[in-house]
Amino acid sequence: MNRIKQMRLAKGLSLEALAHEMGGLVTKQALSKYEKGLSKPSPIVASRLAAVFGVKALHLWSSPAVSVDFVAFRRLSKLGEKEKAKIKAVVGKSLEERCRLQERLGLSDSFGWISDKQLVRRLADAETAAKAIRERWELGTDAISDLTSILENRLVHVLSIETRKEFDGISALAKNEKDAVVAVAVTTRKAIAGDRQRMNLAHELGHLVLAPNGGIDDEDAAFRFAGAFLLPADTLCKEIGIRRANLQLAELMALKRRFGISLQAILRRLCDLGIISKTTYKGWMIEIGKKGWRKQEPEPIPVENSTWLERMLMRALAEGVMTLEEAKSMGGATACGFADSVPKNRAAFLRLPMEQRRKILEAQAEQARKYYLAKAAEDDLETGEVN
Repeated sequence: MNRIKQMRLAKGLSLEALAHEMGGLVTKQALSKYEKGLSKPSPIVASRLAAVFGVKALHLWSSPAVSVDFVAFRRLSKLGEKEKAKIKAVVGKSLEERCRLQERLGLSDSFGWISDKQLVRRLADAETAAKAIRERWELGTDAISDLTSILENRLVHVLSIETRKEFDGISALAKNEKDAVVAVAVTTRKAIAGDRQRMNLAHELGHLVLAPNGGIDDEDAAFRFAGAFLLPADTLCKEIGIRRANLQLAELMALKRRFGISLQAILRRLCDLGIISKTTYKGWMIEIGKKGWRKQEPEPIPVENSTWLERMLMRALAEGVMTLEEAKSMGGATACGFADSVPKNRAAFLRLPMEQRRKILEAQAEQARKYYLAKAAEDDLETGEVN
């Protein structure tokens, strides 16, 4: 995709809107020619374009440092071509920026757990894959309290994208010349409960690690993986038994609170494992439908918030490996707020006494903690969730 087009789509601008943002300096027809490579903008136009996009003019002509391979795009048929292109542009731009930030901070991941994809010839193989990932990541068999942090600590970035129509998720890998350097799980920014968000993220992780074969539907395999990853079979059987003819709503609600997944997903999990019969499962789903819980269940789980970008930008500023302008261009508003208290280069920071360095970083961490608590409270109010 042409650089100018990618940045335009990532900002959610039409050609006409971009022409307006540039103050009428060029027409939308001229911009279209730039994107198609039929002509090049003058230095003045290029400078104005760069200013609108928040980048340097040279960036308009540079080749992407990474290539992005989109692994899975759920509910793709409901999105128009323009909406698909926008999503891919936003993801591509974000991944390239995060790759650059990772390289400067010396962060890396071999991603062996992705390159060694689990072949799925039957749905039970998805269970095995989920168990293997939990063991590899040393997660144990209990509930995962913050799935977003678990993923981002392993450089699986969690992005939220706003779309016009309903959109569940997408998985992608950004690759350099050697290997995969970044993975991503993307979900909708639309107001949804945290239990659905967590299931979507685990589902996209499934797409990254599974290789369905022999007629196995990739969506079915990813869903089975997600259930097994968030609610391990051994733990569930110990909690509720290996076979049940009847269930109490209170039991299901307790599982929902503990594991952070919906009643519907829990019931599906119980049915998949043969703990309840298909008849019992259908009966419960009918009851859930009658109560109007298909779209909004009782006691919604709080939505998880990604903090990786802000944390790493603060670190990059503190270590002097990124300029304030670069941090701003990546949306690091909070990180930029700490810039005044941080020496402008890494050498200056390291020359400070250990105690002073510790105090600076502790002050930043406390400010970041307060910011994220306030942001989480705002998000809860926006989605109607009150704890």
